[in-house]
Order: sequence, then structure tokens, then C-alpha cells
Amino acid sequence: MNPVGTLETAKAANPLTQLTSLGQSIWLDYIRRDLLTGGELQRLIADGVRGVTSNPSIFEKAIDGSTLYQDFLDVLATRSDLDAKGRYELLAIRDIQDAADVLRPLYQSSKKRDGYVSLEVSPYLAHDGSGTLDEARRLWKSVARENVMIKVPGTPEGIPVIRQLISEGINVNVTLLFAQAVYEEVAAAYIDGVEKFAATGGDVSKIASVASFFISRIDSLVDSMLDEQIKKESDHIRTVKLQSIQGKVAIANGKLTYEAYQRIFSTPRWNALAAKGGQTQRVLWASTSTKNPHYRDVVYIEELIGPDTVDTAPPATLEAFRAHGNPRLSLTENVTGARKTMADLASVGISMKEVTDKLTADGVKLFADAFRTLLDAVDKNTKRKAS
Repeated sequence: MNPVGTLETAKAANPLTQLTSLGQSIWLDYIRRDLLTGGELQRLIADGVRGVTSNPSIFEKAIDGSTLYQDFLDVLATRSDLDAKGRYELLAIRDIQDAADVLRPLYQSSKKRDGYVSLEVSPYLAHDGSGTLDEARRLWKSVARENVMIKVPGTPEGIPVIRQLISEGINVNVTLLFAQAVYEEVAAAYIDGVEKFAATGGDVSKIASVASFFISRIDSLVDSMLDEQIKKESDHIRTVKLQSIQGKVAIANGKLTYEAYQRIFSTPRWNALAAKGGQTQRVLWASTSTKNPHYRDVVYIEELIGPDTVDTAPPATLEAFRAHGNPRLSLTENVTGARKTMADLASVGISMKEVTDKLTADGVKLFADAFRTLLDAVDKNTKRKAS
């Protein structure tokens, strides 16, 4: 058999590259030193991965779960001018810069659409707009790579910051989005920022942004609320209705958000910016690992595939999809059914606004807790050398 032909057949059958052909970019939600130094990121890029995302929890696991950073922390232990946060930032910036350099050829070949790596501002600043703005500017300047995105939470305090950063030509990954209404505010802030950047003579083709919309956490919370009702329910018909909603809300919410994306980025106002080279702010599906063992392990990738979207997945989910994912244009399928799911949810007394408000507050706390643990890990490993 022709080995070249065999290779081409394997590439054609690779679900990750099939996503690209369907208009979706798959990014890796993971970073660790050996990913960058051992050639693994290059291998993943060749296999279809088109970007990298990070967060405090990922860095905490990388630092505390390995000895890969000990040499760097040992050097930083001699720096009396740095606290744990300062040491972490230097460590993280090194990884982000190295990842950006590995991704740069993809960034160039995709004409700045892919090839990005994301770095998050401190979760402690989630409700501090001016603090977030200052830190985002500082991190952007410190990393000094065109293909980095600074992650800013989509809190009420964060949205004006997003508008300002975009107007300055700083790429933004808007994180912790759960509600369609908040997503629409974020998209409006992005368009405002692009217009302001254009008005100052900026090259809008250089601006990139994604709106990270969280998926599996929605089903985890909603399913638990439905379970509570099912336990108390004596009416069989109502029980069946409650059960029929389980596992469907996160995907339905995503489909309706994508519908909003298509509407927002097809207006004359946006088209005027697109004519100048403006890139749409793609919806990025985050939290795509399946938490419920009864659900298909790649369901949150398979059911949210569509043009001009991004999906970021942790290594295990990425590998699972690579092994047995079934790519298809699923995002625009049965949008009527998605609307019915959301209506059914409301009809059983569950407010989607209350759900998404809680998830946002919980998400801010989870990231802040992870950041605290991360700084403790940096402190502990630095003191190990100092002692």
C-alpha cells in the first residue's frame, strides 16, 4: 500500500481536522512546561489543534503536580522583590510566550484567525474594573506577542474593560459567560471597541477576540435542580417531562447564543467593519468535558459544531473526540427544539437567569480559590529552595 495514501486517509478520517473543515477551531484547554519543551504542542498542532487556553486552575495543577517548574522557582527564590503573585506571573508569562512562539506559524497561515494562547488576569479582580484594565494592559505588554489573548471575565465590571481593551488593539478572551443576554452585551462591547480602534486609525484586522461560553456546568446545575423536583414528584407525566429536560439545557442555550452571534455579526454596522478587515468575535465553547458519566464523553463537542466557532477542550476530552468523535454541522440543527427546551425549563419553574447568575458567581469564586491555591503552591515550592 502507498504510505502517502495511507497517511492522507488517516488525516481525512481525523475528527479534529474534520472540525476545521466544518469551520470550527479546536483549541487545547491545558498548558504545562513539557507540552512546550518536548514537542507535544507541535504534534498536537499537526494533528488539528489550533490554539491554547489556560486558567489559574490549569497552572496550579501544572506547578503543584509536577517538578517541571522547580528550577525556575529556585531561581526566583533569590528575588526578594517578588511576592508569590510576581513569581507566578514570570513563570506563566514564560510559558505563554513559548506557546505563542510555537503557535505563531499557525497564526500567520490562518491570517490571524487562530494560533492564539490565552492568559488570565487575576480572578481577584473580577469585580474591580480599573484593576482588571491595568493588569490586562500590563500582561499584554509583558507577554509582547501578537497572538496572545488576555482573559477578562464577563462580569458587569468587566464589560466596559473589554470595550476599552479592544479599542486599544488588545486581544481579549472574554471568560465566564453563561447567559445569552450577557453574551450579547459582550458582543456589543467588542463592536464598540473595534469601531473606536478604527476611528483612531488602527488596523482592525489585527484585533482578535473570543467569547468563552461555558457549557457543561449549566447541565450540572440544572440537572441537580431537576433531580430535586423528580424526587418529590408523584405525577408520572410531570416526572417524564422533568426527565426529558435533563442533559439538554446547556446545548440548547449554546445553540440560541450562536443564533444571536449570527444575527449580531450580519448587521450593516458590523459589515462596515468587516469591509475594513474586522474579524468577528467568535463564540468559544468552554467547559466541554462531560461531568455526568451517563452522557456521551464528547457530547459537548459533537452537538455544538458550526462555522466561525471555537471549542476548547482538556486533553482527555480532546483525545476522546480524536478517537471516536462524529463531526457534523450540529449547531444549527433543531433550533426550534432548543427553544422548546428553554420554554419547558421555564414551565417547570426554573429560571435560567437565576441559574446563570449563580454559575457566574460560583465561577468567579472557583477561579479565585484556584488562584489562591496556585499562589500557595508557588510560595511553598519557592520556600523549599530558600530553606
